[in-house]
Amino acid sequence: MAVPRNALKKWEKVREFALGLPGAVEEFPWGESVAKVNKKVFVFLGVQDGSYPLGVTVKLKDETAHAHALSSPGAEPAGYGLGKAGWVSVPLEPQGAPAAEMLCDWVEESYRVIAPKRLIAELDAD
Repeated sequence: MAVPRNALKKWEKVREFALGLPGAVEEFPWGESVAKVNKKVFVFLGVQDGSYPLGVTVKLKDETAHAHALSSPGAEPAGYGLGKAGWVSVPLEPQGAPAAEMLCDWVEESYRVIAPKRLIAELDAD
């Protein structure tokens, strides 16, 4: 199954943004791409091989951002009980899916929830 080009471009921008944050590293637990800071996941990037619909999963504590993310086409609380902790899975392929800039804002919020204070201070200093 081919991944729609528009969704793939968004995914690539989000991945690049996430890995550009202070202390961020990419790992592949469960065969999926995740971005971690301080050994903790702050965004699940999934797979880009077309075996699953392209999407990202972020942790949003801000109620407005959380509600906005859940209003995206196809978005839902993350599985495995993560939704109860504020994690939202947002697909990138549906018509009306969020733009890369919005997704990057959500990734930054997720990063700020997970990252240690010293790295957040480094981010704010840039």
